[in-house]
Amino acid sequence: MKSTEVSPLPEKIGILVVSYGARAAAMIDAFTRSDNYRVEIYVADKQKNPFNVKQAKEHVVIPDLNIVQTCKFAKRFKHKIDFGMVGPEKPIIEGIRDVVEKETDIPLICPTKEYALEASKVAQRLLFDRIVPEANPKFKVFDPKNFSTVAAVKEEVNKWLNQTGNEVAVKPDRPAAGKGVGVWGDHFNTREELVDHFMSNIEYGPAIIEEKIEGEESSFQAFCDGKHLAPLPETRDYKRAFDGDKGPNTGGMGSYKTV
Repeated sequence: MKSTEVSPLPEKIGILVVSYGARAAAMIDAFTRSDNYRVEIYVADKQKNPFNVKQAKEHVVIPDLNIVQTCKFAKRFKHKIDFGMVGPEKPIIEGIRDVVEKETDIPLICPTKEYALEASKVAQRLLFDRIVPEANPKFKVFDPKNFSTVAAVKEEVNKWLNQTGNEVAVKPDRPAAGKGVGVWGDHFNTREELVDHFMSNIEYGPAIIEEKIEGEESSFQAFCDGKHLAPLPETRDYKRAFDGDKGPNTGGMGSYKTV
């Protein structure tokens, strides 16, 4: 009599996903299609995403994705979760990895608060100046703390623009979901409009004026464990709303990559 071998079941693995938008849904889709593991997904979602609800072992809606509530959710299932991934930048910037790893011992794949470079465009530019200054555009940082009057700010801005010319980009220091940046020829076409756009940004904190660079945008990302670097394919993000990139900046209208 022939013996029949029973194939062992794939190893079960639990994954915490902090979700806001299509990025995290794409992660969940990829995880659940694994041929090597039986994947259970635990989702902390900004809103009730039907796809995420269907795929999740456990699902919770946390409208502001605050770290305390997300950590409580992770704690409830920490013995079933092997690691976590965070999609949106806001909780990363606020230090979700530091808190969740400390409170639950669940490793999160995302930067710690200290290394969340998305938190400050000023820090990014200064880092580039230290490492690859030749890749940096000409830029100047304006901090509202250094000015006592609006007139003083405008005077300094105009001095800088007299050096660079009007073809510049204006960027707030803090993240604005892709909607704070203004570019000459797209968002303003006169010096007056440029200064007005700048003033609307510096009202909330430091801002940068840097030379405008023409070219195709691409995004390059990689996973790093401190010793190894695993690059992802290059992609291009489309940030402008409406056909023909004629609308305002958004957090992202989609992307594509080579296959």
